[in-house]
Parts: sequence; structure tokens; C-alpha cells
Amino acid sequence: MHTNPARPAKMNWGYTFIVGFGFFGISIIWPLFNSLIPPMLEDLGLAARVIGFIMTWDNIINMFLQPWVGEKSDHTWTRFGRRKPWIMLGAPLAAVFFMLIPFVRENAIPIALTILGTNLGMALFRSPTIAFLGDLFPPEQRSQANGVINFMGGLGGAVALFGGGALYKMGVPLPFIVGAGVMLIAMLIVLLFVREPSEIEQPPAQESAGLIANLQEVWHSADRRGMTILLAILFWFVGWNAMEAFFTVYARNELHVDPGTGTQMLTAFAAMLILFAIPSGFIATKFGRKRTIVVGLVGMLAGLIAGFFIREVMVMVGLLALMGAFWALVNINSLPIVYDVGGEERIGAYTGLYYFSSSLAAISGPILGGTLIDLTTHASIWLFSASFMLLALLTMLRLPETPPQS
Repeated sequence: MHTNPARPAKMNWGYTFIVGFGFFGISIIWPLFNSLIPPMLEDLGLAARVIGFIMTWDNIINMFLQPWVGEKSDHTWTRFGRRKPWIMLGAPLAAVFFMLIPFVRENAIPIALTILGTNLGMALFRSPTIAFLGDLFPPEQRSQANGVINFMGGLGGAVALFGGGALYKMGVPLPFIVGAGVMLIAMLIVLLFVREPSEIEQPPAQESAGLIANLQEVWHSADRRGMTILLAILFWFVGWNAMEAFFTVYARNELHVDPGTGTQMLTAFAAMLILFAIPSGFIATKFGRKRTIVVGLVGMLAGLIAGFFIREVMVMVGLLALMGAFWALVNINSLPIVYDVGGEERIGAYTGLYYFSSSLAAISGPILGGTLIDLTTHASIWLFSASFMLLALLTMLRLPETPPQS
């Protein structure tokens, strides 16, 4: 086994924050994308279901392209590194298309093409950027490092929402131009200051496999841990993505508040997720990733069941804040435990499979949850999400305790 000189023996917090600029840059784009583009599409007279379909393009692309890119980057060796070439390709492409969106917003086909270009560009470098977590940090440091990386991502999202809203009022193109610029600066910091390993443990030379081949390998493997953790990830993201997609609709119909207030209520969840991101890494390092995730799932399950009965706005805000802390225990440790299961030589491939599961959940969760709401009431979304969180919990309990690989 080759030693990896890029991995510090002791946690280097300053360097970890520099690595986190990758997720910061990624997280700048998506809040602007998700909040500013739907009104543009609505102004074109598109039906809500068409708008919803267009807004899932990124998840559909991610589901197939990110696993391929992640696995491909495991075998990409250049003088720039193996992950960095994908950043150098994808980030500028995404930035250019993203900046073009507001300038073509009055025509359906051009705006659709720029949205598609943005999605493709982002998909080309997300998996390689996130794979730095596995490349640069030894297994025992990954939960703490992922806490920092997710803290940076949350900070990027907050900057995008607050700054983007102000810039939008000054001129529609401004948040797109500034957002793309900030993303490029963040990725440039990563390119300049993150040191990729020149040598890393590699499997015997083989042809790179695509998504289907990687899924088949996990499915047919005698070691069932890979399939177990991917299923658990699918279940818990289906549960939360459905709730996130319909919470403001639920709040308007059941709590009788406007969508703006409903959005503000969700910030309690997001704020606690950011606040508990780094502590969640320490907790998992001390008590184990599986135990930490199980506690988080139990808390989320209890919160979702309680939410079904709550009708007071301030009580709901408090519940969402508490759930944000429990979600941090799950979310921060998801990718590190995938690396524990997948092994050091398949970090890029398993990063891609992780995003396959989460992207599939992002597509199916809102569709299934919305169908249930159409058949019943808005309050049923809480029980729907609780059911999938229970499935995730039961699946995680079947996962053998997986010590970090050294």
C-alpha cells in the first residue's frame, strides 16, 4: 500500500476549511438556481408540472452522470491530479451557462438549454470535488472533516440566499453573474491550495466501469454492506426530500401561514444543521458512525411523528430546529460511512453511488409524497416521511458495525 502524503496524521483544521471551499462553491449555485429560476419559467406560461419536471433535470442527470464521473476520476491521472481536471472542465462550463440564464429568460428553448448546460457542468465536478474527503483525510478524520465541509456548504447556501435576494432587486442578472463568479473563485482556491496525493492505493489496472456496472458489482457482492448503506441513504433522503418539497404548501394549508413564513420556518432546521455540522463529526468519531446515524434517525422519526399533530407555528419552529440537529448526525456521517464500506481504492466510484441514491431520492420523494397528498391531506406528508425514516432506521440496524479502514 502506498502512503498518502497529502493526508495529515493530525487534523489540520485550516486546511480542512480550504478543502471545504469546494462545497462552498457548489452550494452557492443551487439556492440561486432553485429560488430564481421557477418564477422565470412561470412567467413563460409553463404549467407547474412542467416547471417541476425541468427543476428535476439536475437530479436526473446527477443520478447517471455523477456515478460515472466519480468512478472515472478514480482512474484519471494527469499532471494536475485526478480530481482537479474534472473541476477545471465542469466549473467554467457551469458558470458560463448559469450566467446566460437571465439573458435568455424570455424564450423557452434557450432558457431550457442554459439550464441543461448548467446542470451538466455542475454534474461534471461535484463527485470529484466531494471525493477529496476520501482522498485527503484518513478514515478516522472523515466525520470531522465532513462536518467542516458541510458547514462551508451551509455557509455558501446562506450567502447565496441573503446576497442573491438583494442583488436580484438591483437587477435580475446580477445574482447569476456574481454567483457564478464566487463559485469560480471558490473552486480556484481549491485548485491552487488543495494538494492531491501523487500516489494512492490502487486496484489492479482495469477498465473504468459505468453506473450500471458499479451497481451490479455492489448488488452481486457477497459483502452486503454496500447495498445496505445505499438503501438506507435512499430511504432517509426520500423521507426528508418529500418533506422539504411540500413543507411550505403544508404550512399554508394546515398552519395557515403564507409561503414566505413557511420558508422562514425552515431556516430553523437549516440553521441547526449548520450549527451541529462540526459537532456531529466529533460525536461520530467518539461513538462510531453507525451509532451516531441511528440516533439521528430515531430523532428524525420521533420529530416527524410529532409534527403530524402540531398546529402551533412557534412550537413547529422549535421542532424543526431540534430535527435539524438530529439530521446533522445523519447527514454529516453519510458519506464517510459509505467510504468505510466501499474501501480506499473505490472512493470516486462510491461517491458516485452515494449521489445516485440521493439523486434517485430527490426525484422519487417529492413525486411519491405529492401523490399521497393528492389522495389524502397535506398533513399526510409527515407520516409519509416518517415511514421512510423508519425504513432507513431498520436498514441501518442491519448494517454490521463498520470500523474506519486504516
